[in-house]
Amino acid sequence: MDLQTLALHAGYEKDSQGTMAVPIYQTTAYEFRDVEHAANLFSLKELGNIYTRLNNPTTDVFEKRFAELEGGAAAIATSSGMSAIFFAIANAAEAGDNIVCAKQLYGGSLTQTAHTLKRFGIEARFFNVHKPEEIEGLVDGKTKVIFFESLTNPSIDVADIDAIVAIANKHNILTVVDNTVATPILCRPLAHGVDVTVHSASKYTTGQGLAIGGILVERKNLTEKLKNNPRYAHFNEPDASYHGLVYTEVGLPPFCLRARLSLLRDLGAVSSPFNSWLFIQGMETLSLRMREHSANALALAEFLESHPRVKKVNYPGLKSNANYANAQKYFDKGACSGLLSFEVATLEEATKIVNATKLYSLVVNIGDSKSIITHPASTTHQQLTTEELEACGVPAGLIRISCGLESINDLINDIRQALDA
Repeated sequence: MDLQTLALHAGYEKDSQGTMAVPIYQTTAYEFRDVEHAANLFSLKELGNIYTRLNNPTTDVFEKRFAELEGGAAAIATSSGMSAIFFAIANAAEAGDNIVCAKQLYGGSLTQTAHTLKRFGIEARFFNVHKPEEIEGLVDGKTKVIFFESLTNPSIDVADIDAIVAIANKHNILTVVDNTVATPILCRPLAHGVDVTVHSASKYTTGQGLAIGGILVERKNLTEKLKNNPRYAHFNEPDASYHGLVYTEVGLPPFCLRARLSLLRDLGAVSSPFNSWLFIQGMETLSLRMREHSANALALAEFLESHPRVKKVNYPGLKSNANYANAQKYFDKGACSGLLSFEVATLEEATKIVNATKLYSLVVNIGDSKSIITHPASTTHQQLTTEELEACGVPAGLIRISCGLESINDLINDIRQALDA
């Protein structure tokens, strides 16, 4: 089925009441038929609801539907995009291991990988997303994950997914891709051999800035890569915390199974049923919205490229952009989402422009139906040094825009008056 049809129907079989809308199962726990039923659920002899920290019928629909959109085998919903990233890495790595990350990452992802994970004993090493060959000099026997974004935020670069996956597979290392900005409507990394995708569902998935949540999806047949892979012994040895379960021998998608039975169980960063329901509503219109976001962003980028005060525009839908070829290769019909950025000469000039806008809201979010403007160097990437800002593609004069669904004429006119003020 097409993605738009899957977004409306996948993962939901109508309940006994025949409800067209997915119900909100706002409950913490579930009654078992008897002691044997409870024991069977806990031993995985039967699959079903145990406790909402592990699974929930509303969240189950969200997970199944999103996995279908990504073309994956299974998904795990989490309480935020950052927890989805953490789960993806923590599910593969432990103290003494390292991960290889693109320098061009969202600011929160940079701090999580470079600083927070360091306190857990996991080292992050960084490569330029435009130079995947740098990965070869960074991996070793303790490398567990190669992590990058399909469309980077806020530098707006498009990774060469095939090149990175080829290097990862050469060394039998898992690839994790943050596909938040592109969404599975525009880009499907799993189809290019990526092992796991992660998303902040708080962005385009909900589409109106209504809820915080995340999700990770594993590709089909990932068992083949994990089974007997010495890098991932914990997937092939009995798990003492779950009565000797060996994840690659159960017959279920192993990455998500371990994330559920170990990380959700013990860390509890779970999506609430109500938030899962909101994400389901957003998914129904996701394909329609992503086309409109992309069309508005391209038109705005073309205007900005023609303005004399603008030094550079970062949007891969522009034929002049260095990422154009990759966008045409990896993005559906070349549509490149609603995120763009542009650079002016100085910090002071950027500040003046941001403050002069009237229709755009100064907000550190993306993917909303309303247009958003942000100055990353003073907000999302404030913790970085000048050298680090330059390295990840966020100079002081950079302005990021999340192009909403307003009239493109109004969006262009507001930016024009801000630039000319």
